[in-house]
Amino acid sequence: MSGFKLEKYAGRIARLVAKKKEQTLAKYRRFGKADEDDYGYVLPPEEFMRTFRFPVLDENGSFHGVSAWAKNYRALLEAHPVYVDPDDALAGRWMFMMSRMRAGYQLSLAPFPVDYSFLHHDQELYDLTHGIGKDAHFAPDYRIGLSLGWGGLTRKVERSLEAHKFDPEAAELLNAELEALAGIRNWIHRTAMAAEGELRRINLRLENDPPETLREACQWIAWFNMASRTYNRDGAGGQLDEILRPYYERDIAAGRIDDEDAVYYIACLLLNDPHYYQIGGPDPNGKDQTSRISFLILEAAHALKTPCNLTIRVHDRMDEKLFRRGVEILLEDNLGYPRFSGDNALIEGFMRNGYSIELARERIALGCNWMSIPGREYTLNDTVKINLMKVFEVAFNEIADSGKFSLGALHKCYQKHLARAAFCIAEGLDFHLAHQYRNEPELLLNLLCYGPIEKGRDASHGGVDFYNMCCDGAGLAVVADSFAALQTQVVERKRIAWKECVEAVRSDFRNENGEQIRRLLASSPRFGHGGTCADEWAVTLTHDFAEAFPNGRRTPEGHLIIPGLFSWADTLRFGKTVGATPNGRRAGEPSSHGANPCPGFRKDGAATAVAKAVASVQCGYGNTSPLQLELDASFVNCADPVGRLMALFRTHFKLGGTLINVNIVDAKTLRAAQKEPEKFPDLIVRVTGFTSYFIMLSPEFRDFVVKRIIEEEQYA
Repeated sequence: MSGFKLEKYAGRIARLVAKKKEQTLAKYRRFGKADEDDYGYVLPPEEFMRTFRFPVLDENGSFHGVSAWAKNYRALLEAHPVYVDPDDALAGRWMFMMSRMRAGYQLSLAPFPVDYSFLHHDQELYDLTHGIGKDAHFAPDYRIGLSLGWGGLTRKVERSLEAHKFDPEAAELLNAELEALAGIRNWIHRTAMAAEGELRRINLRLENDPPETLREACQWIAWFNMASRTYNRDGAGGQLDEILRPYYERDIAAGRIDDEDAVYYIACLLLNDPHYYQIGGPDPNGKDQTSRISFLILEAAHALKTPCNLTIRVHDRMDEKLFRRGVEILLEDNLGYPRFSGDNALIEGFMRNGYSIELARERIALGCNWMSIPGREYTLNDTVKINLMKVFEVAFNEIADSGKFSLGALHKCYQKHLARAAFCIAEGLDFHLAHQYRNEPELLLNLLCYGPIEKGRDASHGGVDFYNMCCDGAGLAVVADSFAALQTQVVERKRIAWKECVEAVRSDFRNENGEQIRRLLASSPRFGHGGTCADEWAVTLTHDFAEAFPNGRRTPEGHLIIPGLFSWADTLRFGKTVGATPNGRRAGEPSSHGANPCPGFRKDGAATAVAKAVASVQCGYGNTSPLQLELDASFVNCADPVGRLMALFRTHFKLGGTLINVNIVDAKTLRAAQKEPEKFPDLIVRVTGFTSYFIMLSPEFRDFVVKRIIEEEQYA
């Protein structure tokens, strides 16, 4: 596929991409920073924002509850401005995140309708990201909607409502689903009427009927994505090649399209919104799913060169040509995609929770770091985190105050507080599952899940088959390096006394001899170097975290908790709550990134070292601990860069790795963009699990990303 040429649609795609960049700059100028995914939304008319009002609001200007969400959502969609671009194969763009339009959202003041102040003390003590009241972060199964269409979904809800009309919870939910569906169909109809020709015909048909062609399937998925983004920012995707393959094969067999048509349609879908899509990987029976359209999806992303979140599933029986083409595009475009998941470790890990291999193969990466079985599993992924640095700080201060200094005592104290933090997380997850449906029902994701409509129960409240609640640890490398520094400089070499070390750390290394002590501690062995006490501590601390949760990693109500290591874009926020640490880090400095070693962990830039290090700290239960790899752009000039990178990825996955994110960046360009970002509107970086235009990041986060990438630049 490396010789694929997109000719008849090249002009259209170029104009669409140019408009995307203009829209991104407009968002930057109106809103400034956006330290998160690049979204496909466009700005609404300013007049709309001045005049639109939700019909149902609480006294404080916010809203919660099933009926309020449904009525407000329908009102928003029925007033939603229409968007049609004659260069686009698909109609529509979304313009709002309703969940962010509630009063108090920006200050995190949108109230949860049930009090959980009994958890506040420990949540604040350990800087826990508890997840209570958070939404989405699990996956729909597009096949449900593609088979039924919006009209079929409406009739399905109506039948269930008749069956559950004497069940108050079900009746309220299902009536709300009908409100949501009415709003979506109104939006589609009005947009269709603003279009012309084939685009109008397609969308008028899709207002009610299921799609029949590849273009119609892409348009239907785009409508669901836009509708769900508008509702609560849901960003999940799915196994896109298998979802689209039947439509593509029928169209090709009927002579309706050629491959260039298919790439154009798929490119328009990817441009509409950069959801998380998978290609390749095994089906439930272990057969590789790679097909012709898997390659066409890659080529569509390659043609766009805009932020994208494609993941190639790497496994033993995969099509090596797909793997190679993905790496070629990664190296050629330098845009941070595709990324690569390690199916073997993920499947084996999920099976350790008692699930079958068939179910484990269905569980795919659908967000920055998170996994889910589409349509069947509620997970609350990437919204629940323990700041391991904060746990360490609490333990360190307790030991310091006691005056009973020893490395063993500190580790036991750390384990004690980690268990307490984990129990608080577990209680919070139970609380969320008991009450979230009263706060914010999952009206959109419910439609494409197995169970919520049939049972009349929200996905957060018993509607789906599986409840596997995920929790990530953040700051592992800082804690491992801190234990290693204490072991090396205080215990073994005795170059610093315990009391002297404590005083220096508590003064942020600003007391007498503080800077000298900081430099000495920072010169200690560091996680990632290989074969050091810091590497041993990292493995030990990973085990501590994975096993810290109560009752065999279950909440008090019996819900499974699946641990992983990931910090998302919260590295800055986590660091701000923690004082200086014994690895030489000053107060308020960022957390280490995910499962990666701290930047500058070794000076030779060995990519193999960081790949081995991150593979050694996998929690092992089917959640990911991603490898963030930063490669200098000159790497492409080495002998066989594609083969070398494929070998590195294979090595990481054979050692137990689960997910790889890669940046290939020129340091000179990055530094220049840091100073004058508006001169580099095309620069895209993989921030963490997501890619984004560099200009859209806040100045503080730009500085952090630049420092991280440049300090971690490696050669495979």
